[in-house]
Amino acid sequence: MNSNRLRSLPQLLLALLLTFAGAQQALAQAGSTADVKTQGVAPGATAGATPALAVAPGAAPAGGDAAAIAAGDALFKGNCAQCHAVNEQVVGPALGGITKRRPISWILPWVKNSSKVVASGDAYAVELYNKFNKQQMPSFALSDKEITSIVAYVTSQEGRPAGPTVANAAGADGKADATGGAEAGASTGKYVDILLIVLVVVLIVLVVTLVIIGNLMKDVLRGRKDLDGRDVEILEQRFDWSKLYRSPVMRGIVGTVFALVLLYEGVQSVMAVGLTQGYQPTQPIAFSHKLHAGEHQINCAYCHTSVYKAKSANIPSANICMNCHSQIKTESPEIKKIYRAIERKQPIQWVRVHNLPDLAYFNHSQHTQVAGLQCQTCHGPIQNMEVVYQYSALTMGWCINCHREMPINSKDNKYYDNLVKLHDTKNAGAPFTVSSNGGTECSKCHY
Repeated sequence: MNSNRLRSLPQLLLALLLTFAGAQQALAQAGSTADVKTQGVAPGATAGATPALAVAPGAAPAGGDAAAIAAGDALFKGNCAQCHAVNEQVVGPALGGITKRRPISWILPWVKNSSKVVASGDAYAVELYNKFNKQQMPSFALSDKEITSIVAYVTSQEGRPAGPTVANAAGADGKADATGGAEAGASTGKYVDILLIVLVVVLIVLVVTLVIIGNLMKDVLRGRKDLDGRDVEILEQRFDWSKLYRSPVMRGIVGTVFALVLLYEGVQSVMAVGLTQGYQPTQPIAFSHKLHAGEHQINCAYCHTSVYKAKSANIPSANICMNCHSQIKTESPEIKKIYRAIERKQPIQWVRVHNLPDLAYFNHSQHTQVAGLQCQTCHGPIQNMEVVYQYSALTMGWCINCHREMPINSKDNKYYDNLVKLHDTKNAGAPFTVSSNGGTECSKCHY
């Protein structure tokens, strides 16, 4: 028997394995492509969404009521839909029934400059301003006729079920609904997963079958008398595992993998205790603190609204961004990513920079409101950062050193009066620091 036939057996097995592996990979890629085509670009991706079509200020609607309503529809989607809906409250109040609550003579100056109406002391305007957490509505450079057409559109939609809007549905150009796309993508992914499982099972069965056939063929060949020495040598050969173990190449690979695993575990251990000073991740949207907090001097609390009154400084929602960017730089590719997140009703996937371990308690309001510390005390020159990075070490030793050196702001705070007297009695001349008030006790941060 020709020894080439014996050599072709493992080659046949390898070819089958590669064939099925290639089919599996192609199917997975097809499923991934289907998901991308169906779901579109996720929030934070490079491609952005096209904002809703807006009629330029000054283009007054012409014709009868239908033309005015159509013009109002476009103006509403371009200027109002980010914060308002007709029949439900979003960021601002529902606009349905506005003509019953306020006359058109009040609506016109309100839309053009709401802050001026509030400043005038108008009772309804002040009540509305306070009801919605003193969030100022932007001013709009719209003509009386354009505002009237928006009111006509709102009136025509009163009492109707929610229809397609910029936030959740396709427009007149026939773009696919984001929610429907996501559902279709999930359905496609489910079927792809099932098909991949079936292929894996079939592949395992084929491998087992081929191994059994190979062993049977060897048993049959061992019983034949016409095999020459070369054929018998190939038939009886065994894989020497000891050679693999003694191979310098294999030992190098194993040693490298082992060293990488140790290095990875070491880095993870360091990261777990917060040693991430200098960490500067790439964010899904290129937001510049240097531009906003530095050049424009926007107060940190405008975006991080809970920094003076809560344990954590919240991540700003997309609606806060839209307070300005519904009118400013609307064509910027980065701002379009915010539109896409709002359209999909999904949060922007910001990457957290400052992160303390769960075993440590930290309260922003205690440091900002009570102690009166500036953001820069811990976060560094944030007003100069194009991309935010962790400025301070934020380790336990770093916090304790601060507590030992930082005097307590006890001015006009009666809570500290007796404590300061007791401290001065026992430690005359020494400053009344956080440590003096028990700020270095374990239970202050770990309980």
